[in-house]
Parts: sequence; C-alpha cells; structure tokens
Amino acid sequence: MKIFGATLVGATVLFIGGIIFWGAFNTAMEATNTMEFCISCHEMQNNVYKEYVNTIHYTNRSGVRATCPDCHVPRDWVHKIARKIQASNELYHKVLGTVSTPEKFNAQRLTMAKREWTRMKLSDSRECRNCHTFDGMNPEMQKQRARKQHENAKADGMTCIDCHKGIAHKPVHEQLTDEEVEAFEKLGKK
Repeated sequence: MKIFGATLVGATVLFIGGIIFWGAFNTAMEATNTMEFCISCHEMQNNVYKEYVNTIHYTNRSGVRATCPDCHVPRDWVHKIARKIQASNELYHKVLGTVSTPEKFNAQRLTMAKREWTRMKLSDSRECRNCHTFDGMNPEMQKQRARKQHENAKADGMTCIDCHKGIAHKPVHEQLTDEEVEAFEKLGKK
C-alpha cells in the first residue's frame, strides 16, 4: 500500500521522524528562551545582567520578575521564530568578539540599544504589553504625573519604549541626537 507515493513503512518513518524533529526543535527553542541561557555568555553576565539586577524588573514590591526573554523574545510562535533568526546576528558578533570586553560592549551599547528600541517601537512594545497594558493599569495607584503621562501616551498612540528606554539597562538614550529622537518618534506612525 502506498500513501502519497511512499510505502506504509516509509510514510510511518517520515511521520515519526517529523514528530521527533518537531519535538527537538521546540525543546531547543524553549532551552534558548531562559534567563540561564541568556546570561551563560560572559558578555551578558558581566554587562547587562549586572545592570538588570538593580532594576524594578528584577526586584519589585509585587515579586514578579521579568527575565531576558520576557522583554526580548515575543511569545507568539511566528514572531518568536523571527526574533530567533535575528538573534543569529548576535551569535555571529559573539564569535567575532565584537562585544567581548566591557570596553567593546560599551562602545557598541548605543548601537545595540537603538536596534532594540527600533524593534520594540515597530512592534508596539509587544513584549512590554505581555505584562503592561493601558487598560490593565490602575491609574488610581499611579502618581499624578505618571497617570497624566500614561493618559497622554494612550491618546497620542505612543508605545512603552517611547518613554521607557533604559528601564532595565544602563540608560544611553541621552546620547541620541535631536534628529535621532525625531526619527524614532516617527517610526511606526502612519
């Protein structure tokens, strides 16, 4: 008996092989989506991780901790795959040693931050919104200034990263030129 031109045994082998491949692929995807994986290289351990542990995303009154993948990897499958493909560029630069020392890392910090801010801006801060949404915020629990800024941001169609650059890492957004700030604000607007 043949199924799509293959024998029953051949079709069964392909079917089982597909299941094994899919299981291994998803296992690898999830293994690379952990804080432990992210800080397993010294570039992350010695630079951004040390900054992150002193932020509200690491320790806060609610006890909820956002890890690297929570902020840098989309949850939905299609966007997650796209982000993982983009991350292959980061592995390329690891091999090249582009950010292998604190000095090299800091020399590239603004470039890397701008790339991440752009990604977040174009996705309407998708990863931020996994935990933070305008509708989910309780304005009564916010200070008056924050409440007003969030109301204005919602009315103006702004996204989280418009105001919260440097929320979990060393702030370098002050180094942006006026032209870069203006160009960033225009991203994603129709």
